[in-house]
Amino acid sequence: MEIRTLRYFLAVAREENMTRAADTLHVTQPTLSKALKALEEELGKKLFTRHSFSIKLTDEGILLRNRAEDLVSMADRIEREFITLDDITGGDLYFGLAESYQIRYFAREIHAFKQTFPNLRYHITSGDTEQVIEKLDKGLLDFIVLAESPDADKYESLIFPETCHAGG
Repeated sequence: MEIRTLRYFLAVAREENMTRAADTLHVTQPTLSKALKALEEELGKKLFTRHSFSIKLTDEGILLRNRAEDLVSMADRIEREFITLDDITGGDLYFGLAESYQIRYFAREIHAFKQTFPNLRYHITSGDTEQVIEKLDKGLLDFIVLAESPDADKYESLIFPETCHAGG
């Protein structure tokens, strides 16, 4: 299974249409169809239900979409990390924010950090505590902000003012 094929699969899942996905990817529709058919054969499962003007994911397709999104994100991150290896004043940081009013404290810290390191790019994913911890554990995030204290045996943490906790 190749990352390129997963990108094709994700585009079709997003567009729900083979022609639009092919246009988005700048490939021909036969190329895209052939790649997806080979993916279904490789996995031994039907990933799509094809209708006259649309395509819907099967249950197996939904499972693959969830896993493929993580894999493609990780591949993109690896590429960016290698591009910025020699740039110690910049690069990409990936934050997960558990939804809470206390995020404003974290935003203030990021703003101050950005003043010192203007080449820093940060990417923010929000979700509930369980979702951001799962992405941190998978290596998709560098740092998470939680409204409660993280597991001290597993994570290092910082405490922001007014009982805002961050871990990562």
